Amino acid sequence: MWVVVVVCLAALVVAAAGFVVIDHARDNEASATPTAPPVALTVTSVTPTGTNVAAGSTVSVQFSTDLAPGSPMPTLTPAVAGTWAALSPSLLQFQATGPLVPGATETVTVPGGATGVLGSEGQRLAQTFTSQFTVAPGSILRLQQLLAELGYLPLTFTPATPLTSPTQEGNDQVGSFSWRWPNQPLALLTLWTPGTSNVITRGAVMNFESQNGLKTDGLAGPQVWTDLLNDVQSGHGDALPWDYVLVSQSLPEKATVFENGAVTYSTPANTGVAGASTANGTFPVYARYRVTTMSGTNPDGSHYVDPGIPWVSYFNGGDALHGYVRGSYGFPQSDGCVEMPPANAAVVFPLTPIGTLVTVQA
Repeated sequence: MWVVVVVCLAALVVAAAGFVVIDHARDNEASATPTAPPVALTVTSVTPTGTNVAAGSTVSVQFSTDLAPGSPMPTLTPAVAGTWAALSPSLLQFQATGPLVPGATETVTVPGGATGVLGSEGQRLAQTFTSQFTVAPGSILRLQQLLAELGYLPLTFTPATPLTSPTQEGNDQVGSFSWRWPNQPLALLTLWTPGTSNVITRGAVMNFESQNGLKTDGLAGPQVWTDLLNDVQSGHGDALPWDYVLVSQSLPEKATVFENGAVTYSTPANTGVAGASTANGTFPVYARYRVTTMSGTNPDGSHYVDPGIPWVSYFNGGDALHGYVRGSYGFPQSDGCVEMPPANAAVVFPLTPIGTLVTVQA
């Protein structure tokens, strides 16, 4: 009996001991804290947005959580000179070294997916995120200032104070315009008003477009602004002299060519007869041909087709400077064009590139 009792007590002790061990393990399991998943990485805001955004605006991207060092950066399209920097672990800002292009629609792209933006806890931006804004159109005044700085106007521009940053290039500057050469024709002087759209500015834009391989429509769109701003930063100015043609319909009629403010050539000319007169005014040359066929309607209603017309520079509709064989020159004989002896027209032609202003006056 005593043996049995001892064995039973031992069993109870072992059982009790086992019971205590098992309870202790369960207590440890109950006290363990599950690991929380990383916070999802999202783009919470991009600035700026909308239209008419100032050219000097700052572009920034805010994220929902911190980014990891070396995370891929957003991009701007069209590209703008500059780099991205972290203002805080979750905020990126574009540090521009050049201006936003007036009139351009910029797309901010934040890369996502397997190679996208990386959070500090290893999470990736799930999908690529894009946002757009449109930069405000550039002002006529700033356009004129840039054209003058590059030599495309018969005027210079002197800023009152130097720029403190290349990002200011797209903004109006305080300063003054001056004529590059003294004693210019009154017909030219009266065409200029700073800050106002005028034919001098339009001709300069056309000349710039022609030299840069752009459509020569005289309209300063985003590509014109892009190339202008690039040329200002690189110092690449007008490669041609500034030319101007003044056609006088006072007898004897003549065409006078100015190059860089000085008379460089003068020739007898013929303008349009009654019923097909040459319009007075100032117009930029918009098309040129070494030789072409001209056709149209005479004042009496008959039609003409003249092949082989040499040295043609169109400036106003169907009116052009060109060579034409006549028995004499110096009085109205044409159907609206400004005719010159062919040999003389050959001299004038190289002096009338796209954008050259032609003034016809009584």
